Amino acid sequence: MSLALAAYRGLTRLAEPLAPALLDLRARDGKEDPERLGERLGRPGAPRPAGPLVWLHGVSVGETLSLLPLVARLRERRPDLTLLVTSGTVTSAALLAERLPAGVIHQFAPVDAPGAVQGFLEHWRPDVGILVESEIWPNLICGARAAGVQLALVSARITERSARNWSRFPRAARVLLESFSLILTQDEASAARIEALGGRAAGVANLKLAGLPLACDPGEFARLSAAIGDRAVITAASTHPGEETPIAQAVSGLPGQPLLIVVPRHPGRGPAIARRLRDLGLAVALRSAAEPLAADTQVYVADSLGEMGLFLRLADAVVMGGGFGQGVGGHNPLEPARLGKPTVSGPDVSNWGEVYRDLTNADAARIVETPEDLPGALTPFVLDPDHAAAAGERARRAAAAADVGLDRLWRALTPLLPPGGRR
Repeated sequence: MSLALAAYRGLTRLAEPLAPALLDLRARDGKEDPERLGERLGRPGAPRPAGPLVWLHGVSVGETLSLLPLVARLRERRPDLTLLVTSGTVTSAALLAERLPAGVIHQFAPVDAPGAVQGFLEHWRPDVGILVESEIWPNLICGARAAGVQLALVSARITERSARNWSRFPRAARVLLESFSLILTQDEASAARIEALGGRAAGVANLKLAGLPLACDPGEFARLSAAIGDRAVITAASTHPGEETPIAQAVSGLPGQPLLIVVPRHPGRGPAIARRLRDLGLAVALRSAAEPLAADTQVYVADSLGEMGLFLRLADAVVMGGGFGQGVGGHNPLEPARLGKPTVSGPDVSNWGEVYRDLTNADAARIVETPEDLPGALTPFVLDPDHAAAAGERARRAAAAADVGLDRLWRALTPLLPPGGRR
């Protein structure tokens, strides 16, 4: 073990007694589930079934949801395996509770302290651990490897800044990366950075490009469709602070008075968004308050979890959040594309640059510089449903072409999986 890793392990061991108090504080702020703090401390909240177990981990909503296609593939091809999915946030846990198949276990990941990690590993005894994106937790990785767990880092993404930080501890970075039996990156740039740090990238497979269309409650779709009637619908998906007001102002000036559905990235912001838009003189209905969507409603604030598929299906066109302003990098345009919906985004799509390039080349998405440019981009979809449908079909075909990473990942991962019937 490198000196840096040994120092990290010693410091986290000394700090571990403070973990319960810190988790209690986070629980009071709504950042932890107070009923499940034991899981964060390495005291699992469910029994381990007999037989081989595969553990999959992602820190937050985007990462854990990107694992769902792999979970489905594992359930289909290897029903003999127990699947454990861990995550680190309350929001991701709530979404996984709705979307994980029956029989798949969810737990909160342990904090990266020696005792918590040991408790987690001794209880679950995973045969394989699949970590997604950039989950490089030293105690967890070193502990799992020492316990004989076959580790894979998939859909790995390492920014230039992260690579620069890790390069200050070259031996530690090499030890951690060499702990993985398999590394597949999101892109060639991440592969090059991992190779420079001493890891070995086996190829590119971006899980965020894989997946099925988001699900939807048919009854709720029918109810809201009836309430909307013949009006056009623009859905602003995964919006961030500072985006809702200019988007609402842009949509309110479109011909035909289309309905704007705002789906904030963080649903807890819903009431504040509704107040702000009402201050602009707009007629707003708030989903969390069970306010009805009426004929004169101009904005429907859909501050709920797990219903993105519903609100994307209702749309004629989608404005993806995270593209206006700086620092977010946009959100996944393949979610609306898989449902046949054309997309408009602001200029900051750095996290999805290649995907947006393919969609814009297919004339299925548009990038605009400011919210003031939205009316020009959205008006054709509002005035001509056939135009919107044609662009949506192009989006659907482009999304299908992008969805190849799961097969590549499966071929690379299969040799690591335990043979049927072991243990």
